[in-house]
Amino acid sequence: MATMRYLVDDVGKALEFYIDVLGFELVERYGPAIAIVRHRDMDLWLAGPISSAAKPMPDGRKPEPGGWNRVVIEVTDLAPRVAELKTTGAVFRNDVVDGPGGRQILVEDPSGNVLELFEPAH
Repeated sequence: MATMRYLVDDVGKALEFYIDVLGFELVERYGPAIAIVRHRDMDLWLAGPISSAAKPMPDGRKPEPGGWNRVVIEVTDLAPRVAELKTTGAVFRNDVVDGPGGRQILVEDPSGNVLELFEPAH
């Protein structure tokens, strides 16, 4: 099983997005600090601003959400999933891109963390 951590601005809003919109399941929640959600064989730790993961580094840098590293979620129905996400007001960083291995699009969670929805080539 793989585990990733995303820093988020608001754990409650992140849970709504990951559970209600993307279909993750809640594994555990530790108040407003952190929650763990699961998609297939991957756990995603959603760490809020009061979590230990968000504390400043010794050199003063502060961890924050919204980078380009991303969780890849494989889907078999990219076009309908994109259409459904658009009805929720989801923010996309690009349009669907076709590549040699399949099609993909980048969608942001409420904190600006990016997820890739990927449909393998048939």
